[in-house]
Amino acid sequence: MSLLKEPDFGTPERPGEATVSVEVDGLAVTVPHGTSVLRAAALAGVDVPKLCATDSLEAFGSCRLCVVEIDGRKGTPASCTTPVAEGMRVRTQTPKVEKLRRGVMELYLSDHPLDCLTCPANGDCELQDMAGVVGLRQVRYGYEGENHLDAEKDRSNPYFDFDPSKCIVCSRCVRACGEVQGTFALTIEGRGFDSKVSPGSGELFQDSDCVSCGACVQACPTSTLQERSVVDLGMPTRSVVTTCAYCGVGCSFKAELRGDELVRMVPYKDGGANEGHSCVKGRFAFGYATHPDRLLKPMVREKTTDPWREVEWDEAIATVATKLRDIQQRHGPGSIGAISSSRCTNEEVYVLQKMVRAAFGNNNVDTCARVCHSPTGYGLKQTFGESAGTQDFRSVAQADVIMVIGANPTDAHPVFASRMKRRLREGAGLVVIDPRRIDLVRSPHVEAAHHLQLKPSTNVAVINALAHVVVTEGLADKSFVAARCEGFEEWAEFVARPDNSPEATERITGVPATELRAAARLYAQAPNGAIYYGLGVTEHSQGSTMVMGMANLAMACGNVGREGVGVNPMRGQNNVQGSCDMGSFPHEFTGYRHVADDAVRTVFENLWGRELLPEPGLRIPNMFDAALDGDFRGLFVQGEDIAQSDPNLNHVTAALASMELVVVQDLFLNETAKYAHVLLPGASFLEKDGTFTNAERRVNRVRAVMPPKTGKHEWQIICDIATAMGYPMTYDHPSQIMAEIAQVTPTFQGVSYELLDKLGSVQWPCNTEAPEGTPTMHVDGFTRGKGRFVVTAYIPTDERTTARFPLILTTGRILSQYNVGAQTRRTGNVAWHAEDLLEVHPHDAEVRGINDGDTVRLTSRVGETTLRASVSDRMPPGVVHTTFHHPVTGANVVTTEISDWATNCPEYKVTAVQVGPVGNTRGSTSTEAVENDDLLAVRD
Repeated sequence: MSLLKEPDFGTPERPGEATVSVEVDGLAVTVPHGTSVLRAAALAGVDVPKLCATDSLEAFGSCRLCVVEIDGRKGTPASCTTPVAEGMRVRTQTPKVEKLRRGVMELYLSDHPLDCLTCPANGDCELQDMAGVVGLRQVRYGYEGENHLDAEKDRSNPYFDFDPSKCIVCSRCVRACGEVQGTFALTIEGRGFDSKVSPGSGELFQDSDCVSCGACVQACPTSTLQERSVVDLGMPTRSVVTTCAYCGVGCSFKAELRGDELVRMVPYKDGGANEGHSCVKGRFAFGYATHPDRLLKPMVREKTTDPWREVEWDEAIATVATKLRDIQQRHGPGSIGAISSSRCTNEEVYVLQKMVRAAFGNNNVDTCARVCHSPTGYGLKQTFGESAGTQDFRSVAQADVIMVIGANPTDAHPVFASRMKRRLREGAGLVVIDPRRIDLVRSPHVEAAHHLQLKPSTNVAVINALAHVVVTEGLADKSFVAARCEGFEEWAEFVARPDNSPEATERITGVPATELRAAARLYAQAPNGAIYYGLGVTEHSQGSTMVMGMANLAMACGNVGREGVGVNPMRGQNNVQGSCDMGSFPHEFTGYRHVADDAVRTVFENLWGRELLPEPGLRIPNMFDAALDGDFRGLFVQGEDIAQSDPNLNHVTAALASMELVVVQDLFLNETAKYAHVLLPGASFLEKDGTFTNAERRVNRVRAVMPPKTGKHEWQIICDIATAMGYPMTYDHPSQIMAEIAQVTPTFQGVSYELLDKLGSVQWPCNTEAPEGTPTMHVDGFTRGKGRFVVTAYIPTDERTTARFPLILTTGRILSQYNVGAQTRRTGNVAWHAEDLLEVHPHDAEVRGINDGDTVRLTSRVGETTLRASVSDRMPPGVVHTTFHHPVTGANVVTTEISDWATNCPEYKVTAVQVGPVGNTRGSTSTEAVENDDLLAVRD
């Protein structure tokens, strides 16, 4: 799929039916009310010259190049700012407008370097194109007067250059930063001839508020803002549409190449999740895929103390298969298992769980979602009947009140955050429930109506208090509840109890009762109220309870089943939704159907030709316990660094060390590899062919930009191992795997590569009832029939502060880095976040003698590490916060083994700690488990 230049209609599309008929250069066209003349002309097949106009931004009308004549009107109006009218007759190529356009172009070029042949944007410059379109052959004005040709170039950003000598001050970059990204980092400084684009008060781009999303670079019509990769490699000549492999937003990109070399990633305008926008990671941080640290050859060793030996694929696969079979013969069928990866495609994850169930002969398969969003699957299944979010991302544009709970969208899901901020600027109300003052609480043109700064671990008490207000003040949507829900009376009686009131819970949560009551009323009384949440909800001992609590609140207020509402998990990794959909949990087949269901199991048995077990297999923590007991002896790890992803690392590493065979499949040598006997090199997303499923249930195609550098696709490796173990698994192409997934999974029944290529993407369920997918779930009824209210009692965590550990540590992400940083640390993103810092409130810092920048020791009951302190009032007194992207700090060394009661999701967000100064040297861990370059918790 190749599309280097996408069509640009000049101004955004207007909603509604096409009812206004106009004539452009004699061509009839009918468009929606409010459409610009410029867009109508483009739709009629008439290209009107333009420079300041582009269809991702509202019309600005500054360049005067798109002027036209309209019968019955005086002058030459700008077609970008002129709306159509019924019966309008437009002429775009009269002698008058042609003369005006040439004059305008002469003025632009009189203050622009005439270096087209050596300019990196040669062939991709709109100014160059428009000069040709208007027929300009010479410029009458010389360079004798004042000009901007000697303006100094800004090369501070690691990914793009800013050359003001080539700027035509069209304001597209400034408008993109505001309208699309919502950061407002750029401005036009000065007036008239002195006008210039500025990233701040005389600042360089790198020192400004710019978040390097690339919107300004993409909007620039000249080479003023230019990717450094284009300067170095040349202009791309072809493109492949694929899907980003970072967070759960699932942005579509055009991977643009010159020959077989990737030049740049450009956000795809028709991408269902991102619609032409991007963040710094997806746009620029792809260099890890070709980094010299990549593992490219299989390696084996007999003992973990032996050196690695490179082997060919045949030997590596035979070694894995032979040793797994030998372990089973000596220790039983259940003595081996596998862990799937949320960074792999649906097809790769599907064949892995198939290998476990059909070739291994057990259900010992689990996924990294165990340590991030497993409470989402459990909680939404219990209440709504489906283990996924309810809306598409576009839905937020219809929300009147947005409640963000335990999520930091601007850092963790920035492209969706831009959508959300756009709606907030339009007037939607915002409630933030988070111990930390995230950027959404207050940023340019956005301010939360309420920030409920609760104490960590008290989520359930807060959600019950919100529900208490809804029920006791008569704010529930009784008609919705009566028609579509069950269990309301019992739940309402529970939340109405005095001990769930905001006044009673204030001493537990720290949230003022008046503030909580106001937030509850705002959400409940909104025509459309939407909830978005993240790991600050799920990574708690009551994670599943909290998910059910949010579902209860949404149902009570009737906020399910239409646009602008719903309960929406912000999934962390690119395919964490898909890895769960594909049957990666030990108790479920694809589509979240229990292995004990005879009818479901028969479907798989008939297709796979194997008798399958009805008993659930081992979860990841169970595998570790069984390994230490001597019953679990072999583990296949697909793309996860479990020696850093789970709590109580001493327990994890002891379990790995006790196994006879650990197989690791990954891009880089990671910490788990210390305990591995076989290393199988993985493929980057640029080498994959398949699908990812994002947080909104959107199934996106992933297309290979280059062949796998290892010589094998990851799905082929799994199939080869299963075949070598005696269970033949053969596919010629991943599309055949998707066809099998559709055959056995009702929610994927209609999904095929042909459909995805036709529509771009679909959101499951996609079947005969919804042949083009389901953007909004539970429209006419819940998946389970009626929505189920569940009583959600607040139970305090066992992790308590003490005199020895008086502070609470919570963790989160930062925009420029991703999870353990294995990918982003191998890119220019290190320029923004070179180390993890510990945020400490000024009061807590003062009483401990800690100054900003000091190196401090962070200690919990299970471990300790050191890192530099950042004195900040983002956290309330008594709470400290850090990220977990850099191995030198090893934040997960201190987290405990306490986990969610239903799913064993670890309580990463609540760890009792102490902090104290240790000097002014750079932070480093004191635990051996964090020596390797790729350490830290891999979390969703």
